[in-house]
Parts: sequence; structure tokens; C-alpha cells
Amino acid sequence: MTPRREASVVPAPEAGAGQDPLSQGLILPRPRIIDPEALTSAILAEIDATSPGDPRAARAIAVRHMTEAKATGNRALSEAFEARPREARSLIRALAVLTDGLVTTALRVACDRLHPLPNPTESERIAVLAVGGYGRAEMAPQSDVDLLFLTPWKITPWAEMVIESMLYMLWDLRLKVGHASRTVRDCIRMAREDITIRTALLEHRFLAGYAPLAEDLGERLWDELFSATGAQFIEAKLEERAQRHRRQGGQRYVLEPNVKEGKGGLRDLQTLYWIGKYLNRVASPAGLVAAGLLTREEFETFERAEGFLWAARCHLHYLTGRATDALTFDMQVEVAARMGYQDARGRRAVEIFMQDYFRHATRVGELTRVFLAQLEARHAKSEPSLLGIFRRKKRLKPGYRLLNGRIDIADPRAFLADKLNLLRIFEEALRTGLLIHPAAMRIIAANLHLFDEDMQHDREANRIFLDLMLKHGNPERALRRMNELGVLGAFIPEFERIVAMMQFNVYHHFTVDEHTIQCISTLAQIERGELDEELPLSRRILTEGGVNRRVLYVALLLHDIGKGRPEDHAILGAQIARRVAPRLGLNADEAETVEWLVRYHLLMSDMAQKRDIGDPRTVRDFAKLVKSKKRLDLLTVLTVCDIRGVGPGTWNNWKAQLIRKLYRETVTALDAGLETLNRENREDEAKRALREALEDWDQKDLRTELARHYAPYWQALPTATHSVFARMLKGLGADEIRIDLDPDPDRDATRACFALADHPGIFSRLSGALALVGANVVDARTYTTKDGYATAVFWVQDAEGSPYEIARLPRLSTMIDKTLKGEVVARDALAGRDKVRKRESQFRFPTHVAFDNDGSDIYTIIEVDTRDRPGLLYDLTRTLAANNIYIASAVIATFGAQVVDTFYVKDMFGLKLYQKTRQETLEKKLRQAILDGVERALK
Repeated sequence: MTPRREASVVPAPEAGAGQDPLSQGLILPRPRIIDPEALTSAILAEIDATSPGDPRAARAIAVRHMTEAKATGNRALSEAFEARPREARSLIRALAVLTDGLVTTALRVACDRLHPLPNPTESERIAVLAVGGYGRAEMAPQSDVDLLFLTPWKITPWAEMVIESMLYMLWDLRLKVGHASRTVRDCIRMAREDITIRTALLEHRFLAGYAPLAEDLGERLWDELFSATGAQFIEAKLEERAQRHRRQGGQRYVLEPNVKEGKGGLRDLQTLYWIGKYLNRVASPAGLVAAGLLTREEFETFERAEGFLWAARCHLHYLTGRATDALTFDMQVEVAARMGYQDARGRRAVEIFMQDYFRHATRVGELTRVFLAQLEARHAKSEPSLLGIFRRKKRLKPGYRLLNGRIDIADPRAFLADKLNLLRIFEEALRTGLLIHPAAMRIIAANLHLFDEDMQHDREANRIFLDLMLKHGNPERALRRMNELGVLGAFIPEFERIVAMMQFNVYHHFTVDEHTIQCISTLAQIERGELDEELPLSRRILTEGGVNRRVLYVALLLHDIGKGRPEDHAILGAQIARRVAPRLGLNADEAETVEWLVRYHLLMSDMAQKRDIGDPRTVRDFAKLVKSKKRLDLLTVLTVCDIRGVGPGTWNNWKAQLIRKLYRETVTALDAGLETLNRENREDEAKRALREALEDWDQKDLRTELARHYAPYWQALPTATHSVFARMLKGLGADEIRIDLDPDPDRDATRACFALADHPGIFSRLSGALALVGANVVDARTYTTKDGYATAVFWVQDAEGSPYEIARLPRLSTMIDKTLKGEVVARDALAGRDKVRKRESQFRFPTHVAFDNDGSDIYTIIEVDTRDRPGLLYDLTRTLAANNIYIASAVIATFGAQVVDTFYVKDMFGLKLYQKTRQETLEKKLRQAILDGVERALK
């Protein structure tokens, strides 16, 4: 007898859902993806010919055929997508078609050959449904296959066997199958209790089997559950969205965004569709237009963002071979290449790709605001709390109205009759403390063309804009909203270029525009007195009253406006500032100061972090460039805001004390004259301070200590460190090594002092010892006494950028001692630890080596700018030692995965390195040491 075939292999549309999503365009014709009929016929024919009555052999035959079909289909789809890397929508539908073919084939084999049922009863029916993303017919290459096995009543032994056989076949195909076996009543009950199950069922799609079961489920879901619980579903999905954003960092502009779950990602778009479908039973996202939730233009934005995000996600899956949704640094480069991005105009392909990503993410945020406003208007979503409204004292100006607790435009036609209203509404929001309603934002975003050249140069428009920054105490709120709506780039076209511009390095946490707004936010926080403990110097500068706030805010707004081009961004930014500052209403003197600040906005940071502030020449050169205390004050506050605006944790006590020290000494130089910074004065002051610190010492011992050091020792170190070295040197034996480790929370570093007999290469051996224990050196000094001892001090941090815990100091001291005594060879021990992390391997840091004989009176300054890694400092200092170069001090400035190591050096005769040929030879050897180290680190 021929077994009765219960399963239908033809996918049918969900009841009431309208057009089948798989009837839309595919990246390849269906037969080239999979032919379920031909596949099933081939399997059944081979089973009948070779293994009738043997279920295990039959299943093996089916799995072999389906494995071949799956591999062939996946290969064809992968090649098609590689050739057309932006056609993600047609790929994800095609992947669903391939999966449908495998699932329906498995059902046919299970029903027709493995568990034939000639005369099924009413209870022996089964329907197979796709749910979740698979039900929506959207599948990435490594997506899960979520199935619902639907039965009329309690599951029968036959149905159990069919489901089990199907699952074993699908698992053997290495599909990640999520499954549930339920009745229609079970589905309704569980969906009522669990919002996740409800969401999955919202997108169920009938695949094969007994269709009336699926039709019954669809109708009862809408009649008994969905139609009466719209508001509850919306609140649940919005809360779920908020929690998801918090888990992903709460920021749209995170360095390594999650394409699916992150803010502005695919899940945000899917949430809009789920809500629209739940309320209006729309068959596809396009139905949101007919439902009045989005305009046609907004839906086109929806589609563009969705297509881009799906493309990035699918390329991620193909590249990693797994369900990866995080755009890590290394993946960003590869995804950009697969999507066809290329380097252009001085920018890397990956930076252009990520700028597009962040712009799409921003658009998703705008769509969400507009969508939720429509729901509020229909009372489908709860209105914001009115508590703040009752407390509000400021009345809205004419032309505005209060809608659901936010500012809306009373008459759009009248509003747009005066173009300046497009700026005034942001001022009104700051003045009243109210948010702008999404309906008003929609009007603003649709009329950006009104920000024409006349408006950009309009005196009143620029007054309003400056007042937004200067008068209301929280300019970042207005600037961020203006930026997201495109207003900032429309009003200041020069700003548009840096909108959503990513800086491809691990140092900057934000896009350039968001970094700019973060800097302005920091300045406003200082003015509000919220950072008094963290930034006392900046607060004092601002409260003394001599700072021109217009200059400072405009300089911060424009300080990075030159980024993203081949030229030096500070020079180009100054040229742009020369045009923009007068346009914003600044007078000639103010505009000139803004231009200077933009041109030199990195000067103080570089001097503090890359040069030895203990060298009087450093401060003198800095003071000559700054010229006045007015500019010094402005530059100091701008520098602090710029560093803090890079991202969380970038500003620390180490940088704070460097900036404060440079500021104090520059003020002294500007007030009392540059001659006050001479070495003799510093030496005398240092010796006097040490006498006071060691007042309990015997006078003979004190005279010995004061006489044994050369001038640079006295000029560069604080009295506390002089005191430590005095005690360490007292009675030190020729073969003895003394180590003193002291955590210094005020500097966010541990001070490591070493006293031992001097010998060539001591700096390199110390660097190797510290590298072995994982210590990051941020500053170092080494001095030779007149009686032949080396006094070296390093300031080090642990892997988290903090001082070492006291409990870890004994081990640190023991390892350093063993290395210095030769019991551990640093070069050999570092070989397995000196690695570049995979996620940072794609960063490009061209090596620059510079020699400066003018920056110090005594030393040649060698600056090495390259990629950071654990053994770099050791490699560089070992190379210098091997070439008979004496290192007096090293200043280490780390910027994420990039580092600038600055060495103050002399040759073996105590002279500067003046000869060009000597410099070129040394540079070549330093570059080779870096190259060898990188090759070793990347293995």
C-alpha cells in the first residue's frame, strides 16, 4: 500500500497576512537555491530502492541528499552576495527559501517513509510553522531556525515520532533549530503570559502540513489576544528596547556597535514593525505607510537603513562563520571591503563605511521618535509624565503649543514663514526645559533646505545659535538634537563633513561630531559647578571672570572641524575657523583667538604628555608660543574638555597633574619672566627643599647626598622622590639593588624607584623587567650620580590604567629583582607575551621617528610614534643601548593602541646627536626593531 502523504511541501501564506514575503525578489531564482520537489523525489526514490522498512538507513539517505542541497544552495547564495554585496534583502529571503526547502523535505520524509500513517485520525494532524525572524522570512547566514509544531489536541505518539525524526535530520544538517510543540490553546495561553513568545507568534508563517491548524491559530491570536492588548504590548516592547540599549552601552556612537541589538540597529527597526503589525495587522513594513505611522519618505529611510544593516550583518556572518553581530574593529575593515568601500580623500574605507553606519543608526532614532509620536496621538502609547508640567513656571511663547508634555508647533505654515523659527524652537526648548515633540522634529527635518546661504549669514540667526551655547546652561541638549535632525550640518555646512565621522582607533570612543558635543557638555558641566573636585583648575579659571566664553565655546565647536582630510586637521581647522567665527558674530579679535586655539588645540596636551616638563626648555618654548595668560587660560580649559571628551576613563589623575604642572610653571614664566626657569634656580630650590625634608639627617651624610647628583636630577624630580633616593643610596653596596614601590593614587600610577651601580643599558633592563610583569610605563627618569650609581624612577600603571594594588607589589618587586640580577632574561621571557590583540590588528599606525635638538638645552629628543604593544619600550631602549646612546628620561604617551615614546638622550661622550648620518642610522635601527617586534607580536 502506498503511504498517505500528510505533508504539503508548498509554502502557504499566513492566514490574514496578505502577500507571501517569499514571493518578492530573491538574489537567485528559486531552482538555483533549492528545488524541494526534486530533492524529495530523489530521496524517496533512493529509500524505496535501497532501504525500504529501514528508518535509520532512510534517514541517513535523506540527510545525505539534504546536506548536498544545503551546501549547493549556500555556496550559490554566498557567491551571489559576494558579487552583489548590498542586496541583503534578496539574500535573507533567499536563505529563508533554502531553509523552507530543507524543513518541508524533512517533514515529507518523516511522514511518507519514516512514520507513514495510512488512516490518520482527527488528532493525528500536524502543521509546521516558522516563527520569529524565520517566520518573517528574514534569515542571516547563521540565523537560528525557529519552528512551531502545531497539533489539534494533546500530542500523539505519531506526532512525537514525526517531530523527533524531523529534528534529528535538521540537527544532522547542522542547523541551529529552536522548536516548540504546542496546541493552539497552548499558544494563546503562553503568549498571554510571555511577551517573547507573543512576539514570535506575531510573525508565524505556515510552512507545511495541515493548513487549517495554522489558520485557526492566526485568527484566534488576533481575536482573543492581539486586538485587546495593544497598549500592553507597546509598553513591553519599549521597555525591552530600553533595557537592550542599556546592555549595549546606551550610546548610538559606540566604537564597536552591535548591528542587531545596538541603539539604531536592526532590532529597533523590527520593534517598529512589530508594534505596527500588532496594532494594524500590517503584512509587511510597507504597511506602516498605509497605517499612517510613517510617511512614504520615512519608510524609504526605513528601507535604506534596514538594507544597510542587514548587509553588514550578513557579511559578518559569512566572515566569521557564526552568528556574530558585533562590528569589532577587525571585522569593520573586512565588512567595509566586502561591501565595496574604498579609501578616498585621505580617509580609510573603514572610516567611510562606519560613517554610513552611524548615519543610518541616527536615522533609525529619528524614525523611532516620529513613530512613537504617532502612537501617542492615537493614545496607543502612554503619554509622558505630566508631573514636570505642573511644576513648570515658564509659559510657552506664541506659535508653540504643549502636546503630551512637549513643545509642538501650533501652525506649521506660520512657523515656516519665518526661517529663523527653525532655530528659535531649540532656544525655546532650553528656555522652558521642555523636550521638542517628534511632530515638530518631523517638520524641522523636512525643511532643512531653508538653511540656505542667506540664513547661514543672517546676524539674528547666528545670535540665536550663539545664545543656544551661552545662555541656558545646557547647550549639549540642543546641539545633540540639532545634530541628529541635520540642523547643525545645515546651518554650519563645514560641520556636515564630520557628522557621524568615525575615527578608526581604539582611543576615540565617539564619532567626531559626538566628541565635539561631549567637549561642549564638559565645559557646561564645569560652569555649572558639577566637576569642581575633578577639575579644580578649570573651574578656577572660569570663575575668575577673565575668560571670553564666546571664544571658548566656538573654539570647542570648531576644534576638530578639519578632520577627515589628508591635511593636518589643526591647520585646516584653523583655516575653516577663520571663515566661520566671523559668520557666527565674533569680532576680529575674538575670531583671531578662535583661529589660534583651533590651530594649537593639541599643543598643551602634546607638551604635557609627550615632553619632559621637568626640563626648563619645555616650559620656556611653550610659554613663547602661548604668549599671554589669557590664551593660556583658554587653551587649558579647551585641552581639559578635549581630553575628557575622548571617552570614559581617558582623563585621569596622571594627565591632570601634568596639565596642572605645565599650567603653573607657564604662569610663573609669563608673570615673572622666562629667566625664572633657569636650571640654577631650580637646583637651589630643590636642594633647599631636601634639606628641610631630611632635617633629622647627620650633616655629613646630608652634604654627601647634596653633592653627589648632577643638575638635571635636581630639576626634574619632586622632593618626595629625592628623599626616597637619598635613603636608598645611603650605604648602598656595589653589588646591591634597592627597589622602592609606592602607589600614588593622586597620579593614578605607582612610583618605582631603583638604586644600583650604574652600567650601560640599565634603562633597557629596567624597561624589560617592568614589561615582564605587565606594567605600563607612563613616565621614566634615570640619572647617574657622580660616584657611579644609577637612580632610576618609573611611573607605571597596571592593565586597567591604575596604580598597582599594594598586595601585588611584593611579586612585582621580586620579578624586577630577578631580571636585574640576570636570573630572568627579559628578551626570552617576553617572546610569548608580546602580542597585538586581534581586534586591534587592523589599525594602521605608520611609524614616525623624529630627532629634535632644539627642544632641550642638554639632550637630543627622539620621538617615536608607532603601534603600542607590551614589549615596545624594551625593544626601543635595547636598540638605543646597543648603539651607545644614554637615555636620561623617557615620556610615554599612550592613545589607545597608538603610543608616542619620547626619549631624552646623549651619546657616550655626553653630546647631542647632531650628525645627520648618525640620526639616519639610528632611525633605521629603531624602525627595524619595531618591525621585528610587530612581526613577532602578530604571529
